[in-house]
Amino acid sequence: MPPTERDPSRSSINAPTSYLSNVSNFKIIESTLREGEQFANAFFTTEKKIEIAKALDDFGVEYLELTSPAASTQSYNDCKAIVGLGLKAKILTHVRCHMDDARLAVETGVDGLDVVIGTSSYLREFSHGKDMQYIIDTATEVIQYIKGEGLEVRFSSEDSFRSDIVDLLNLYRAVDKLGVNRVGIADTVGCASPDQVAELVRTLRGVVSCDIECHFHNDTGCAIANAYAALQNGATHVDTSVLGIGERNGIPSLGGFIARMYAADKEHVKAKYNLPKLREIENIVADAVGVAVPFNNYITGYCAFTHKAGIHAKAILNNPSTYEILRPEDFGMTRYVAIGHRLTGWNAVKNRVDQLGLGLTDSDCKRVTNKIKNLADIRPLSLDDVDKLLRMYGQAMDTDSHHAILDSIDTPDQITGM
Repeated sequence: MPPTERDPSRSSINAPTSYLSNVSNFKIIESTLREGEQFANAFFTTEKKIEIAKALDDFGVEYLELTSPAASTQSYNDCKAIVGLGLKAKILTHVRCHMDDARLAVETGVDGLDVVIGTSSYLREFSHGKDMQYIIDTATEVIQYIKGEGLEVRFSSEDSFRSDIVDLLNLYRAVDKLGVNRVGIADTVGCASPDQVAELVRTLRGVVSCDIECHFHNDTGCAIANAYAALQNGATHVDTSVLGIGERNGIPSLGGFIARMYAADKEHVKAKYNLPKLREIENIVADAVGVAVPFNNYITGYCAFTHKAGIHAKAILNNPSTYEILRPEDFGMTRYVAIGHRLTGWNAVKNRVDQLGLGLTDSDCKRVTNKIKNLADIRPLSLDDVDKLLRMYGQAMDTDSHHAILDSIDTPDQITGM
């Protein structure tokens, strides 16, 4: 493929492609209404849950995971309310491996149950206090009940990466034989690395025939990378939450995960999901939990498509793919080239001159750029400041006083006050 036709969202360094890879065949289990409720600031009213559920459904996620109906009376009622919306997404609820929880969840009318129990020595000793045989026996009872009700069932270990691998695989093998739709692995404390994830998922893929769901916490900053490594090695489903909210530092953010998958297979992601909806969803959730969307947030952050350095700006203006792996237009976003600072370049200034319809030559643009740099050593200029300066310079050209105008300005405040 000629260089001009290369997909700019793809790296030219090709990673080995495994026959196990599901990078172009994955499903999102969106857990804002379950994991997200565990975020420190989170409190979602029924109305807000419905708003979030509808927005995520419009975005196109395949599953919505809700807080266990056993958590509270309102949680039970909220499950029923969201089930009653008739959304395209399948509705799941996350429950303990316990018959009472399972029965209550089935009553709500959900499409499936995500069953979980701790398997690491830490959780077996300090949480539920049960041994592996008890876990297998209880899982068998709960899974058979759910399947008997005709619902989807996922069985997941908790704290998978600190669990004994032999215990873990024996458990997964047992539940796979029972016919679960998915088994789940959970990096509950965020300790895993992508290499460790790849190894466990590959091993698990050789043990079970069902789908594999992955749940990664972000305590050490690897959640999205771990999700991607999991898909590369045979996982099929990934848990996300809007803005990554959840217990402690949360899990893969929906936007960050989408950005990663877009870079892997842009056309697949564009076809599956309503990408321009992402900003609206994030604003809804950010407002609901009382936080701002971070300045460096994937895709929608203030700085995500802002370009500043002169050499970057010149290239971006010539071809945006030079410094953008994601196309802002695909997400309903726009790029911004900042020019009122000491790092600005004359190409960026010239672009603004053209936008304003001013008849400045390249030489004029370079002269004004030098003035902007000098003024910006005192403080950055706003776009209004830059526009005033450019217009004053352009108007003064009629009387041949444009050089004198520049020479008369020594501080940014002189422009602001005009």
